[in-house]
Parts: sequence; C-alpha cells; structure tokens
Amino acid sequence: MTKQKPKLTVDLERGGTHYGRHGGYAFLTRGKLPENRKYILKFLTAARENLIRDLGPTENDLTAAQIIIIDRIVTKLGVIRCMEEYTRESTVMKGDRLSPCLRESYLAYNNSIRLDLQSLGIDKKVSGVPDLQSYIKETYGKEEREK
Repeated sequence: MTKQKPKLTVDLERGGTHYGRHGGYAFLTRGKLPENRKYILKFLTAARENLIRDLGPTENDLTAAQIIIIDRIVTKLGVIRCMEEYTRESTVMKGDRLSPCLRESYLAYNNSIRLDLQSLGIDKKVSGVPDLQSYIKETYGKEEREK
C-alpha cells in the first residue's frame, strides 16, 4: 500500500461565486474598469487631480514617493467605488450575511486609503490661510505686553 502525498496546490475556479461581479479586482489586476463602470474613471481622474493640487500644486512639485502614494490611493479608490456601485445595484446582504465584497475587503481598502492620506499629510482640513500680519501682531504683541 502506498500513501498518497497531499496536494501542494489547489485548483481554484476562476471568478468564484462573488468575485468579478463588481469589477474592482479586474481594475486592480488589469487596470481597466468594466464597461458598466467606465463612468467611475471620471471620478478617479478628478480625485487624482485634486490630491495633486492639494500637495503640489502641480505634479512636477511632488516627490516620486508622493506620486506613487497618490497613484496607489486612486487604484484602491477605484476598487472601493466598484464595490459600492455593485452593492448599490444588487444588495448589501446575501442571505443573513453581509455581501462578500463588503465583508471581506471593503473596510481594509478604506483603512488603507486613510493611512495613505495620513502619510501624505492630508488628514486634517485647514480652515483658511492664516493672515500673517494678524499672527505677528498677536504673537509678538503678547510678548511686548508681558515685558
């Protein structure tokens, strides 16, 4: 009697039962949005341009690392938007459980984007540009009054 060795590889079905429907993973792996989600490209383009403007104001003003992080943010944002649109078209729940794309990776992608934005320094909204003259008067005026 010979013992059968365990298989080291497993054949997986392409697409699975819930992957490939929303198109986020296709966008992630091939860089192309599904035909029914092409409108998301306009959103992603605007997001990239706005991130560059927030840091730049032009792409030439950014470091290579900043551009890489921005491009990763846009890719992850594309995956998230595909998941959201799919959920909007179908349903949030599959039976008594949360939809697989939301359950398995939606929060991880969102958290990853949040961390990337923090690394770029875009984690807080600045309320207007401070008036330098008022700041000087306020700061140095206090010092003179204290003397």
